[in-house]
Amino acid sequence: MSGIIVSGAGKAAYFTAVDWVRKQCAEKLHFEPYPGTLNIQVDENCLALLENLQTKPTLNLLSPDPNFCNARTLPASLSNLTVAIIIPDKAVNIHGQNILEIMAPVSLKKTLSLTDGDRISLIV
Repeated sequence: MSGIIVSGAGKAAYFTAVDWVRKQCAEKLHFEPYPGTLNIQVDENCLALLENLQTKPTLNLLSPDPNFCNARTLPASLSNLTVAIIIPDKAVNIHGQNILEIMAPVSLKKTLSLTDGDRISLIV
């Protein structure tokens, strides 16, 4: 799947720093997430694939607090790094359907020298 890097709202940094999220990521994804996500605006020719991903079995991040949102994740790879697509509950998803949020154990922008507008490909 390919697209361009876009800025996010900065809200994922809070979610990825929550203790239960970090613990479940370590258990289910085998890494603790760097605070925040990399946002990718998916190319138009990949939108059908993105829609299909929504139906795939996922690793779920389940909040112990019913008032806090859950999320689903799909393992992926970006430049030989293990990452995960995070799919927030629809009630809290602030992005359009063409935006992917990517979690990783490192800052992907710093590690891969990426900036907004750069084109990248992700293996799911």
